[in-house]
Amino acid sequence: MAENKADKNKNNKERKKLKIKELETDVLIIGGGTAGCYAAITLGKNSNLSVIVAEKANIKRSGCLAAGINAINAYNVKGRVPQDYVDYAAKDANGIVRHDLLITAANRFNEITAEVEKLGLVILKDENGEYVARGNRNIKINGENFKPILADAVKKTKNVRVLNTLNITDLLVKDGKVYGAVGFSIKKEEAFVIRAKKVIISTGGAAGLYKPNNPGFSRHKMWYPPFNTGAGYAMGILAGAEMTTFEMRFIALRCKDTIAPVGTIAQGVGAKQINSKGVVYEDKYGLTTSERVYGTVRENQLGNGPCYLKTSGISEDESDSLLKAYLNMAPSQTLKWIESGKNPNEQDVEIEGTEPYIVGGHTASGFWVDTNRETTINGLYAAGDVAGGCPQKYVTGALAEGEIAALDIISKLADEKNINCGKIDGNVENFLNEQRNQIINQYEKIRNTEAKRFSTEDMEEGMQKIMDEYAGGISTNYQFNEKQLNLAKQKIDQLIELSDELSADNMHDLMFAYELKERLIVCKSLIGHLFFRKETRWHSFNENLDYPETDENYFKYVNSRLVNGELKVFMREIVKEEKYEHSN
Repeated sequence: MAENKADKNKNNKERKKLKIKELETDVLIIGGGTAGCYAAITLGKNSNLSVIVAEKANIKRSGCLAAGINAINAYNVKGRVPQDYVDYAAKDANGIVRHDLLITAANRFNEITAEVEKLGLVILKDENGEYVARGNRNIKINGENFKPILADAVKKTKNVRVLNTLNITDLLVKDGKVYGAVGFSIKKEEAFVIRAKKVIISTGGAAGLYKPNNPGFSRHKMWYPPFNTGAGYAMGILAGAEMTTFEMRFIALRCKDTIAPVGTIAQGVGAKQINSKGVVYEDKYGLTTSERVYGTVRENQLGNGPCYLKTSGISEDESDSLLKAYLNMAPSQTLKWIESGKNPNEQDVEIEGTEPYIVGGHTASGFWVDTNRETTINGLYAAGDVAGGCPQKYVTGALAEGEIAALDIISKLADEKNINCGKIDGNVENFLNEQRNQIINQYEKIRNTEAKRFSTEDMEEGMQKIMDEYAGGISTNYQFNEKQLNLAKQKIDQLIELSDELSADNMHDLMFAYELKERLIVCKSLIGHLFFRKETRWHSFNENLDYPETDENYFKYVNSRLVNGELKVFMREIVKEEKYEHSN
């Protein structure tokens, strides 16, 4: 056995160094999901700028739209105006939003929807040719192929180069300005150094921080893509970018076991939330997103569970519509109905909350950005789930933010024609070269380290157990107190230290090692935010047992920045300007 370990270590030491590829572009887009694809399309349509899209997977089926979707959930239906949407999102988030971000997104919802319809998205229409509405803000679509449609449009866009299976890990930043990024191929033994004048991060939010609903083999059957690891947050945090509202976690109310969406049932057929006694409880606790989760948790705590969406008794047509609707985005739910031998109108649908996520498309968590989606790092933009301050943005909001960021970049680069990413100050160039060497050396260290005490998977399970038990996961009914958070911080810090011992047998394993590192950095920031907001503003999302009431002294944004390795958490006043620019 010892001989085998020695042979393995010897082989590791003899491993060839990564081949380094150096590229230059005007705009680098990190993450080819919804926002990233639309940013690339916008840049190609409105400029001659060179663009690289770096995607960890393949843009054809990456991001939140990978499996499709059956509705556009952010749309100004007939009789509604963008301000109505802003008011809804602000109320749902108890006021902790950026109105400038919400209105600039909402103003684009309908125009962008029309554009993606031209690209080939099927939107359901009634006999008068009008979009079929689902509630006050939604329209029905056949969206199984939404992502392939966007990917195909990107491939047809001039001056855009897509690099699939390229995992970006670190930004190149000097004196608060971005100069590009570094990453590696997950298939070939290659490292990439990409220099760019402007960078858009659109890597999505963070899943997998907490122990999920389903164990073992099914642990990745979750609401948010398990491949979204908070990579963009982590690289921004480590580069000194300001983050906002991580403490507004998102917990999805879902169909039990399948983790399929409930909105299609609740809005599509008007199903009410009921407990095991058949009592409608949703009005008792409130109808905001967090209150719907909280009510379900409380009813279970009080012994009134399980909880359901009441679909028994709906019409045959409504029942058939549900069976078909879920084929577009969560076929496992349709299969569950079929396997049970009962249609939706013959049984109620049991519901539960998921583990918490950090996702700026549903809550206000993410990068602190100006109105044009530029972060506090000059030249670095954030769009989609990774951008904070604009909750309930969904697909059209992500598309809108990709467009807003792209158009601002075109405008800025037109004003900065003298910028040449190949000719910069010598001292800056030396610093960036040293930075990229340190990053690549870290790749080599992990590749050439012999496996030690814990595997990446072991440490991931440990992280999820810590977050679940001490930072408000499923097992504690999403509740926490300061003692628990202090323990969570200590234990996550220990795991961050242990992560220096990670090893990787191949490039795919190297990706897993970095995904764990990313999640740990996000956990550290999240714990800091949860500790700082000494109130309960959003039940379940931020259920602080030491401070169970809302405190208007905290009607502010809780923001953070990593300074010399220490997380500095502070508050900012609610932004009331129509256009916000960074001033400090």
